[in-house]
Amino acid sequence: MLKFLVIAAIFIASLVTITLVYAATRPDSFQLARSISIKATPEKIFPLIDDLHGFNRWNPFLKNDPDIKLTYSGPASGKGTAHEWDGNSRVGKGRLEITDSVPASKIVMKLDMIKPIEGHNRVEFTLEPKDGTTTVTWAMSGNSAYIAKLIGVFVSMEKMVGREFESGLADLKALAEG
Repeated sequence: MLKFLVIAAIFIASLVTITLVYAATRPDSFQLARSISIKATPEKIFPLIDDLHGFNRWNPFLKNDPDIKLTYSGPASGKGTAHEWDGNSRVGKGRLEITDSVPASKIVMKLDMIKPIEGHNRVEFTLEPKDGTTTVTWAMSGNSAYIAKLIGVFVSMEKMVGREFESGLADLKALAEG
């Protein structure tokens, strides 16, 4: 029996070691993006992103906590406008600030997550008009901390966050076309 326990312990320790080493080899950065075509002009869509009050009408991440605490600061829209949030374990705590705003074409944001996992990412929305529609792309990029790499061994962050982006873009589309 003791021999079996020793072999089992060595096997488990080996699996843990292999997993930790594999996580360390994963990419040091990430990038993901989703796009949607909306039957509206960029001028109609832009304020729904550039004004964080408008953004939060369709922001899918806020739906995970109806009791979230939001604090807005800076101008009403555009560069310098920001909000901080503090929510449940699904939403976490952090800050989002618009760092660049090019009317009707691009909005760049700095996303600082504090909880549940610290992260500092770049978020970018681009609006491209074509034949009476606008393609809106929501992209995010940043560095991958070791803990994110380790979680990524078991959970696809691309799929998980990508689904949230798709849901949010669908809500943006409904709002802009409605």
